[in-house]
Amino acid sequence: MIYTQKHPALFLMGAFMVITGALTQFGLMDSVINFLSIKKYVSEIISLSYIFGGISCVVGFWNLVGKHKKGHLDYYLSTVAGVIFILMISMGIRWFVAPFVAVLSKSMGTVMGDKYLHEVLGLNYIVLGILTGIIIVNFFKIPAWAENGVRLSRLGLKTGVILLGTLYSLAELQQLGSLSILMVGTFVLGSVGIVLWMGIRLNIPNSMAGVLSAGMGVCGVSATVASAPVVQAKSVEIAYTIGTILLWGVGCMFLFPIVGNILGLGYVQFGAWAGTGILNSAQVAGAALAYQPDGIETLKVAEIFNITRVLVLPIIVVWLAIWYVKREENAPDVNIMRVAFEKFPIFVIGFLLMFALSSTGMFAPAKHYKGKYFDNNISAEKLLTEQELTILKSEQNKVQQATRKETISRLIENQKIMSIADDDTVRGLVNANILSSEANGILKKAHKSVRHTAKKINKFRQFITWLFAFGLVGLGMQITFSSIKQAGGQPLIIGGVVGTIKATLSLIIVILFVHETI
Repeated sequence: MIYTQKHPALFLMGAFMVITGALTQFGLMDSVINFLSIKKYVSEIISLSYIFGGISCVVGFWNLVGKHKKGHLDYYLSTVAGVIFILMISMGIRWFVAPFVAVLSKSMGTVMGDKYLHEVLGLNYIVLGILTGIIIVNFFKIPAWAENGVRLSRLGLKTGVILLGTLYSLAELQQLGSLSILMVGTFVLGSVGIVLWMGIRLNIPNSMAGVLSAGMGVCGVSATVASAPVVQAKSVEIAYTIGTILLWGVGCMFLFPIVGNILGLGYVQFGAWAGTGILNSAQVAGAALAYQPDGIETLKVAEIFNITRVLVLPIIVVWLAIWYVKREENAPDVNIMRVAFEKFPIFVIGFLLMFALSSTGMFAPAKHYKGKYFDNNISAEKLLTEQELTILKSEQNKVQQATRKETISRLIENQKIMSIADDDTVRGLVNANILSSEANGILKKAHKSVRHTAKKINKFRQFITWLFAFGLVGLGMQITFSSIKQAGGQPLIIGGVVGTIKATLSLIIVILFVHETI
């Protein structure tokens, strides 16, 4: 079969992107850029439009005039049109649509304290991208020439998760890892147990209860597919489970950022909540990026919790196999360990490998802290103000440790942090929570003033963000109303009850026990 279609769409998209880049480079888009306040995107618009526009023009021209033969090259080239289709939608929303929504929102004034409507509702480029994908697939149709490329969107998400492993430090993983193990272990095992208990009470088939418990408790669709063989789940039961996960998970993906904004959750708090309370890996990433679209701190925390949850999958598969065999008299023998090993997600192994390499210092220069280097040669506007210094002076007597007292004195005297050792001391003082929240905020400001993201690391983070943006728009194109409707009555009730309990309790735990660190 020859996959490549002689269609002009790819060439036309490439030409449009090149024209957009040229108009921006030569200042013909300045009025639009100023109106939307998107000067920070100018270099990105120019470079990405030229790069991907050029690729599209070349491959699109080959699609039209080349002689195509059956084979791997033909298949891979046939995916380019769909990839560019998703990418162009992502670019348009990130650069133009989301900023326009922000302009409209700001024109309406604030609605909750100092927040605007688009901030409260999380109407940023991530959410708008997912919504656009959902609208396209349900009200229009994915073009035939784009179908192969759209299927690759999942690869973007998995690749993004793997590459995130390069951005973690051992200290971060130790700090968040213990917390994630405790929270995830409690809620995963608890969710699986509640689903199995409710399944028995509602008298649904053991196979249905088993596959639903894995999907609702562990990691959504992946866990559903992994557990299906050991509980002998029928295709319709798998469909019910996936429908329940999609219905609940899609709702959470949009609802969590709104609740997080209303409650004013910090990035660590929201990441911990999303990574625990949302079912599917892609939906976790979507919610995290929707909450913090211009950074990846929330995404990093959320994915640590998500990865921890996926690591529990083999344990759950073994549990369900034993549970199913005990409850089903005629249950066939299943090689439990083989199934658990074969169904373990490969992308998690990739993440762990990248983290192991990152721990050697391969991906960051020496003395980096979370991808940032120390430099106290800062501009005057980043120095602490007299008012801020007065607050620090008033609370200086709360600090008893000699090293910390000397550090605060130097900070007050120079209006900035003077050394790496002082910066480490300031971070420790903030984490000790000795001073008021106002004083801690001033110390955090001083810390951020002297820590700068290396340009290469910043570019790499932007690349990861684009991978997730691409994957999440594609995810939207795979959420159909018909698949959501597949959720059956009893599975939907059980899934709704368990999902609500997990989301609510995990939020309470996060608010009470999870605190922000710098």
